[in-house]
Amino acid sequence: MAQSNPLAYTPDYICVGGIIIDDIISPDGRSTMGVLGGGVTHAAAGMVIWGQRPGLVSCAGRDLPDAARRRLERDFDLSGMQWLDQPQARAWQLFEWDGRRTEIFRVDELEPFLYGPGLDALPSWYREARGMHLLRDGEVAPWRAALPGATLLWEPIQPFMTPHNAAAFRAALPLVDIVSPNWVEAQALYGHSDPAALVRAMLDDGARVAVLRMGEQGSIAGRQDDPDLLRVPVVPVAEIVDQTGAGNTYCGAFLVGWSQTTDLARALVYGAVAASFALEVTGVADPPADYMAQRDARARALADRLEVVR
Repeated sequence: MAQSNPLAYTPDYICVGGIIIDDIISPDGRSTMGVLGGGVTHAAAGMVIWGQRPGLVSCAGRDLPDAARRRLERDFDLSGMQWLDQPQARAWQLFEWDGRRTEIFRVDELEPFLYGPGLDALPSWYREARGMHLLRDGEVAPWRAALPGATLLWEPIQPFMTPHNAAAFRAALPLVDIVSPNWVEAQALYGHSDPAALVRAMLDDGARVAVLRMGEQGSIAGRQDDPDLLRVPVVPVAEIVDQTGAGNTYCGAFLVGWSQTTDLARALVYGAVAASFALEVTGVADPPADYMAQRDARARALADRLEVVR
């Protein structure tokens, strides 16, 4: 029997991936415990910044903190959530002065949070979504088949991005509309470090749109039908409070920008602006009350700083 939508609400965008509770240790030893995180949550927050209420397809454990659950309920549609009778995934996030992060998981059973839920948890009305952010390994094909009309942005999970999985990575590229690893992940898979060369390698391997996220050096992207690449710097912020999840936030916003406009410059700006809000708070981006005015001002300023890479 087909599912019916009890809320009569169909999100335009959905995010598939894991919710993690982060215990963050800053380079100077400061700690912030019990912070809502996980790539799927950050990506969805990037969409919220650009006017969306995305649906989550994710798992949560029985001891998910009440504050985290309230935040999820406030900003996202949770029809695709799977609530598990097991400890919530939790991890230390250890930052170095140069921005490097070490993630150490604190639970024994992690697989459901990284690789679940499956398609059986996907509400039927989610299949009508305009776009999907997929934070998974190379098992892209089932999700592509489930939402054939959606713009699919694939953000490969870090453990998948190794030379051993190079063939599987390349096989998945023609199935997605956008692929966006970070710089370290792309270097690990391709074996070289030049950003423009990495983007072109992904395009040569079948990506329609390839976006390389480079932290404080901004991002660079290209599309199949244009020989030129575009590079955008980061949005300067007064103080970087927490870097966790800024790249995921970028991806969620980039997907919204691209699916709405198919304008690479606009999508790059959407991503960079959303990431800047993530940097200003601990945990998931939670912009201030006047964020739309700030968002639009940051977007206007950034539009003049785009660089063509030939």
